[in-house]
Amino acid sequence: MSYYDTIAAVSTPRGFGGVAMIRISGPDAIAVGERMFVGSLPLSGVESNRAVYGKIYLENVDGSRRCVDDGIAVVFRAPRSFTGEDTVEITCHGGVLVTETVLTAAFAAGARPAEAGEFTRRAFVNGKLGLTEAEALGSLLVAGTQDQLDLARGGMSGALARGIEEIYASLLAVSTAVRAKIDFPEEDLAELTDEEIRVSIEETLALITKLAGTYRTGKAVAQGIPTVICGRTNAGKSSLYNRMVGEDAAIVTDIEGTTRDVISETVSFGGVTLRLYDTAGLRKTDDPVEKIGIERARAAMEKAELIIALFDGSRELDEEDLNSINEIKKISAGTVAVINKSDLPKGCDLRPIYEAFPDAIEISTLSGEGLEKLAARIGDAFIDRSLDLAGDAIVTNERQYGALTLAARLLRGALEALEIGVPVDAVCSDIERAMSAVAGVDGREVGEDIVGAIFANFCVGK
Repeated sequence: MSYYDTIAAVSTPRGFGGVAMIRISGPDAIAVGERMFVGSLPLSGVESNRAVYGKIYLENVDGSRRCVDDGIAVVFRAPRSFTGEDTVEITCHGGVLVTETVLTAAFAAGARPAEAGEFTRRAFVNGKLGLTEAEALGSLLVAGTQDQLDLARGGMSGALARGIEEIYASLLAVSTAVRAKIDFPEEDLAELTDEEIRVSIEETLALITKLAGTYRTGKAVAQGIPTVICGRTNAGKSSLYNRMVGEDAAIVTDIEGTTRDVISETVSFGGVTLRLYDTAGLRKTDDPVEKIGIERARAAMEKAELIIALFDGSRELDEEDLNSINEIKKISAGTVAVINKSDLPKGCDLRPIYEAFPDAIEISTLSGEGLEKLAARIGDAFIDRSLDLAGDAIVTNERQYGALTLAARLLRGALEALEIGVPVDAVCSDIERAMSAVAGVDGREVGEDIVGAIFANFCVGK
């Protein structure tokens, strides 16, 4: 891969549609576009950010050309383009064959096929957007809920980048003061005293801690929380699953053991993106197929971050219910206990449930009663309601969180060193390493392998 190449790809979804768009970017983008697109004047003479109508031609091996479609071309001259390079976007008629033919015409005119995410990666390399903004753009493309869309838009607007810049600037001021003490010990060049340096480190650590604290919310919205609905047979697990999903996704019958496998769906519930799993009822059985389903249910529970433990409040608790309570309590995931069938007369002593789970919620999957309370409980467990998803700096992935965690650890080490009397210049290394970690959040100091992995998840046309 070379950034001196001119690349092309289809930037609209494959299939039938009114129009499709082929994007060409690179140093020869305008020349490539001019070879395949003939309008009222050559594209080299078209004003930037202007659209022109023309014919699209495919060059044959013998040098002859044939018209394959007509469409609109827009020229974006560097650096005022998405990638920061000269870019031509040609809109043709939609349809698989015509789109592929126009893309072939771009290749015949001198472009090469773009790799996955290469347009966005060039925008990053050319300083058109930071790494956090690029990651937010990737999230925008796959957003499945309104909250995910708001969070992605906030990241693309630079909210997280600005938060990182504030922290970096604070560390830079401290580092500059410490360096002045080291390099010019006989001069009074440092802007900060030793005490002011300590206070500044504490204030910067507080900024990092606050920003890192948004990760629970960011992860809950952007990535989703693996959530398992579990309990004994006929407690209403599939009915609750359908309620949360919003459709009859799981089969519901009065026959015990109806659910024999793990089924899943991604839903937004209580403001949290849940990767929701419905599982086979936990009970003893001789049915070999059901046994496999129960084993898979237990495996899903072990991997879950949230367990919704469902109990049937209309019938007596039996040994299997009590065994389920003990089994669920041993799992490290967060647990919300739910007592179903509140619309029916109480059929059991609920004290064992409340003793194990004091905050159990009573609901009816038939009427929907109690579901709002369940949604609020789950939302409160993962979402900081004070955060504005579209406007605040919010950490959304492990890479960002890990870098901030490293920076915080280094600054705590610097403070501990100062407390035991280590000279301020001796902590310079920790401060500068913390700066490097913070800079890496937005891509200023991050390895090529990490950058490559991030952009490999983009579609080719982006």
